[in-house]
Amino acid sequence: MRIGEMVRRTGVSERLLRYYEEQGLLTPTRLPSGYRVYTDADVDSVRRIRTLLAAGLPTATIAQVLPCIRDDGATLAPVCSDLVAQLRRERKRITDAIKDLQTSQGMLDRVIAAGPADTD
Repeated sequence: MRIGEMVRRTGVSERLLRYYEEQGLLTPTRLPSGYRVYTDADVDSVRRIRTLLAAGLPTATIAQVLPCIRDDGATLAPVCSDLVAQLRRERKRITDAIKDLQTSQGMLDRVIAAGPADTD
């Protein structure tokens, strides 16, 4: 299928599909004319990519873990032995970022509370 059909089937823009290709997440074949040709497997890959992005993983990490992810239609599951440890490191990174944001939010709350009362 060509890129327009891929956009329709995945809901992902042409720009994002090209970006995924630049990042090594998708490898569509190319016709002699330069047009990209995608397969049904690419549609499934985009779904996995979108899920992993929503989980907070950067594209560089997704490129590493994508070959080690099994998709049973409802859930993604790691199939490579070292992937769980890598995913736990990513989870810790996200947890640390959340804690940092909560600290920032608390500081901002104190600054706001020290100001004049809201007039809204």
